[in-house]
Amino acid sequence: MRTGPPAQGCPPAAGVPKRTLTLFDSTCIIVGIILGVGIYQNAPMIARGAESGWGVMGLWALGGLLSLCGAMGYAELASAYPREGGDYVYLSRAYGPWAGFLFGWMQLAVVRPGDIAVMAFAFAMYARTIFDPMAGSGQAWTQQIYSVAAVAVLTVINIAGVAAGKWTQNGLMLVKALGVLSIVAVAVIAPHGEAAAASVEPFPFGVALIFVLFAYGGWNEMAYVAAEVKDADRNVVRALLLGTGAVIGLYLLLNGAFLYTLGYAGLANSKEVAADVVSAAFPAAAAGRFVSALVCVSALGAVNGLIFTGARISFAVGSDHRAFRALGAWNDKTGTPVRALLVQGALAIGLVLLLGSFIDTVIYTASIVYLFYFASSLAVIVLRWREPHVRRPYRVTGYPVTTVAFCAACVFLICEAVKYRPLISAVAVGVMLLGLPVYWLTNRRVMNR
Repeated sequence: MRTGPPAQGCPPAAGVPKRTLTLFDSTCIIVGIILGVGIYQNAPMIARGAESGWGVMGLWALGGLLSLCGAMGYAELASAYPREGGDYVYLSRAYGPWAGFLFGWMQLAVVRPGDIAVMAFAFAMYARTIFDPMAGSGQAWTQQIYSVAAVAVLTVINIAGVAAGKWTQNGLMLVKALGVLSIVAVAVIAPHGEAAAASVEPFPFGVALIFVLFAYGGWNEMAYVAAEVKDADRNVVRALLLGTGAVIGLYLLLNGAFLYTLGYAGLANSKEVAADVVSAAFPAAAAGRFVSALVCVSALGAVNGLIFTGARISFAVGSDHRAFRALGAWNDKTGTPVRALLVQGALAIGLVLLLGSFIDTVIYTASIVYLFYFASSLAVIVLRWREPHVRRPYRVTGYPVTTVAFCAACVFLICEAVKYRPLISAVAVGVMLLGLPVYWLTNRRVMNR
């Protein structure tokens, strides 16, 4: 396995990542990916699972705390093994190359293109409410056109170079963070009346927690670009913790604003919760356009971040495994893994034309995602035992309690996903297991670990 770029201060070798990401860039990557559209799409469903206003705040706080526990584990791993690939590196070292390969296989074939496609669809859904060139024509291709365009344009931007990708991410992150704060401000100044009593349809708590953690998803993305971070010993850890903490604060503020303006029943029964809050102070049409634009920016920030980091996983797998050797090429001119970006973009665009239900797509990936979260978090314990000599600039706060707590949460969420959609979860596991014969038939690693 490649050991990443040379130590800082030494001239970088050809064909490997260069350390160009500052702490601000790194934090923007995390916040930009996490702060997507899940908070707007899923807040009412999550409220139904929480069963009360205080339950809503408690459930989002629990999700944030669990995410922070997971982030601390990844912070230790990323500071000890600051290389491209994140989980791929940790799983390979802890359990063997086959485990890392399975992770890379699922990220390349299913999880990452699926995540990109879901966020692109969310962008398109709201973009067409602002401008639909096919409105009234009887054609229904606007959503696909917008989705494909989002993936294609942002892939090209990231191919152009690290600077283009990171500044796009930084700008999108700042705009959507300001958007969240503006919704909170509107909730404070909006007139409030007595909330009408209304019944709330129940929703499974475990599935609600899955969607909370889906909304927090992305705190681990820093690990995938650790080899490109300046002063990685400190900044990888800082970015993981600062980014996750910032999103926890924003989510709690936003849910507080929802509850303050709409009440619990209003939040739980809302169809467009952010628009409902803004329309309490502004005309409904203006509120709808503002929220649509905010969600578009949030979705684009998530798409760009997922494209930026996801290609680094494919690059790491291609560096080690002959079957994907073509993806393991790093372009010195642009400072990006161009082939990995192209393949990832093509797969995501393909899925744009095939994806179905948003809920089913999340559940489809949930069991696999949390299986790998569990394995990577457990790797903190395994690698402390197997490789005690490795320098660890950061060690998990509250270890082993925080690590075990996150692992237990992962097991619970896997069980809930399987119970809620057993057939969909079984298909996802089947696709993952297909990676084993691929590994056994093609495993001729290019370089020794």
